[in-house]
Parts: sequence; structure tokens; C-alpha cells
Amino acid sequence: MEDLILTIVKPLVDHQDDVVVSVEESATSLLYKLSVNKDDMGRVIGKQGRIAKSIRTLVYASGNRSEKKVRLEIIE
Repeated sequence: MEDLILTIVKPLVDHQDDVVVSVEESATSLLYKLSVNKDDMGRVIGKQGRIAKSIRTLVYASGNRSEKKVRLEIIE
């Protein structure tokens, strides 16, 4: 899943080396934390959050196969 997120996000940003995905796993869920450079935050979120919503939709659809709930959080 980390590879999917990186594949989607890296072409969108200028500072590709600053893109980091970490995972927090609990008994019922997986939380993916996406960290990008502050300058690239607007590109990842997009107008009215459209790009962020699209990324989340793809991540949720991919994680639908597992029994755990999958979430994506975008942080600075």
C-alpha cells in the first residue's frame, strides 16, 4: 500500500525526497500517514481537497480487500 501511495503522490510534488509514508497498525485499522514538504502541501490537497479525496478513495478501495479499516492522513 505504501508503494501505491508513493506512486500516486511523487509525480505531484517538487520535493520527491521529502515524501514519506508511515503506518500505524491497530487491531481493527491501518492508518497511513503521508508526509510531504510544506511547499508541496497545496499540490497534494488540491483545490477544495479534490486531489486528497481522490488519493483517499484509491487507498480505501485498495484496502477494501483486508479486514481492517484503512485510513489516510496527510500531515506536514
